[in-house]
Amino acid sequence: MNCLSTIQEIFHPLFHRYQIQVFVKRDDDIHPIISGNKWRKLKFNLKHIEETPSIKGALSFGGSYSNHIHAFAFACYQHKIPCVGVIRGEENYANNYTLTWAKHWGMKLHFVDRKTYRRRHDADYIAELQNQYPNYYIVPEGGSNKLAIPGVAEVITELNQQVEFDTLLTPVGSGGTLAGLITGDCDIKKQHKILGVAVLKGAEYLKDEVNNLLPKHAKSHSSWQLLTDYHRGGYAKFSLEDSQKIIAFNKTTGVNFEPVYSGKMILALLDLLEEGYFKAGERIVLLHTGGLQGLGGMIERGILTKSDWPTIQPVTDISISGD
Repeated sequence: MNCLSTIQEIFHPLFHRYQIQVFVKRDDDIHPIISGNKWRKLKFNLKHIEETPSIKGALSFGGSYSNHIHAFAFACYQHKIPCVGVIRGEENYANNYTLTWAKHWGMKLHFVDRKTYRRRHDADYIAELQNQYPNYYIVPEGGSNKLAIPGVAEVITELNQQVEFDTLLTPVGSGGTLAGLITGDCDIKKQHKILGVAVLKGAEYLKDEVNNLLPKHAKSHSSWQLLTDYHRGGYAKFSLEDSQKIIAFNKTTGVNFEPVYSGKMILALLDLLEEGYFKAGERIVLLHTGGLQGLGGMIERGILTKSDWPTIQPVTDISISGD
């Protein structure tokens, strides 16, 4: 599957007021199911699995409405790789919007409580899972590992062929996308400013996560920053006012952003403009990392109203077989 995504200029009254130019890198349009940064992070992980005969399957982690689990299940289905999802939550979540599709694509759901899920980085717990699922390749939560970096770095390669820009914004959950963008930007002569907008509260630790994911040559990049004050209350938390602002922005620009990841990037952009962060004439690219499937779960739970949030239509076996 080709990752190349389009670039689109968007317009808003604030952009005119502050004399900036804004583009969206439409990674949400890469694929109807594996959209956004998910395919980029999985690309080389899947290649490694397919090229290693001893690997018999793949396992990863996520919440019961996880974008990563949704994409991981389909990617493994598409590549004929048996897969397991270690899911934080109760088994009664198995029939929700996200996990229904994961099961449909053949993922085995392994539910754990929150205490157990917090051990997902512990070597002893990983060893337990390896014993339970022998010869399964383990992909971290969010798909953020060393093999994710070159896939995300390709965003910069594409952008340099598509548009002249000064600053790149991306939402940040687990750190892999930000690390990949920094790495890709180190391979060019002129570094851009790269801003990561943390979508969860208390995200200072992600700076270390990003640095740990960077290859040696990328650690010299000095123009990146993780913004940790624009989380709107914590992961998947947002106010009615926040959602109304995103809905209005979507209608004005004609591009749909959701409130958990890309929408928080949009709200941060609007706040930063009002704070005078950007210079007149600055050219800004927003990386749309997808996540629109998550709208289905929020509408299902009554958190959002369907009329305000266009969501992914039910996929069919025809779209599943597509590349």
